[in-house]
Amino acid sequence: MNISHSIIQKTGDPEKNLIEILKKHSGRDALGHISVRHQGGRQKRYYRIIDFKRNKRNEVGTIIGIEYDPGRTANIALIEYADGERRYILHPEGLRKGDSINAGESVEVKVGNALPLRAIPIGTFIHNIELYPSHGGQIIRSAGGYATIISKDERYAHVKLPSKEVRKIMINSYATIGQISNIGHKLESIGKAGRKRLMGIRPTVRGVAQNPRSHPHGGGEGKSGEGMIPKTPWGKLARGGKTRKPKKWTNQFIVKSRK
Repeated sequence: MNISHSIIQKTGDPEKNLIEILKKHSGRDALGHISVRHQGGRQKRYYRIIDFKRNKRNEVGTIIGIEYDPGRTANIALIEYADGERRYILHPEGLRKGDSINAGESVEVKVGNALPLRAIPIGTFIHNIELYPSHGGQIIRSAGGYATIISKDERYAHVKLPSKEVRKIMINSYATIGQISNIGHKLESIGKAGRKRLMGIRPTVRGVAQNPRSHPHGGGEGKSGEGMIPKTPWGKLARGGKTRKPKKWTNQFIVKSRK
């Protein structure tokens, strides 16, 4: 069995109340123009509705299944609460079928539980972190991801992200304890071009192989190099250059840049 999927304990078809058709856009905007290149032709999928807010507080839920989600790199876990309600959450590494989870200000600090940052000890692995209270988890949601709390003050927790950036996040924002599962995802080989097409990823033509009207690297007789600082088709810096706006308003929350 594939290293990335060895933990999956399939419970049959996805929960019907928690899926919806994932509409194809093929990289087109509202006018039908290509706004994102190299997209199109993927298989039909259903979107699994994930509980990023974890707002069912102080009610114990039991894991009744661990499933593959075709729409994300992480596996997902199906939770059933005492009142019969079922929800999907991101599956944390180490949780198994039959384990219980909870969410609240005073619940135990253990893998799968969700607490506000002020209640989580420094050095704990966390994921699915809210940037603003009650907005739901917005960062650290992909396979193998985790962040670490390195310090706190009265208003903010200083959180070290996977990119090594240290960011201030409001102390009342919720986060889930643990590292997201499917850690071996980055080691998985796609295997063949056809699988990439079924994923909805179309081929990419090198800039140096295009004509100069289509790409800054294009043109020239025979084989030619880039001949300049690497750029995107629209002239933005590529491969490591800083493109973040220097006066972006969220700069105030960055304690240490990933650069």
